[in-house]
Amino acid sequence: MKLVVAIVQDKDSNRLSNALVNEGFRATKLASTGGFLRAGNTTFMIGIEDERVSDVLQVIRNNCKVRDQLVTPVSPMSGSTDSYMPFPVEVQVGGAAVFVLPVERFEHF
Repeated sequence: MKLVVAIVQDKDSNRLSNALVNEGFRATKLASTGGFLRAGNTTFMIGIEDERVSDVLQVIRNNCKVRDQLVTPVSPMSGSTDSYMPFPVEVQVGGAAVFVLPVERFEHF
């Protein structure tokens, strides 16, 4: 058994959640926040049999797309802000960061 932890952008969250349900996968959703853009994310925790890991990864891949977005950088935490000019920059957002972890034991009560 494996634990798949997928961190996705909020914009992809509902689409992924619906796709997981349609494919018969059960998942726990947690609200989370990204450290770089400080934007909302959703973390999915999915317990899955070893032989179905590739299937759940394909569902994630099909429903979490990378896209470009303009963001204004957050001002520096220390130092002088006199010379700091927050111009929007284009960054890639979306997609999914996925971790597949071995599960030593699983119980459902």
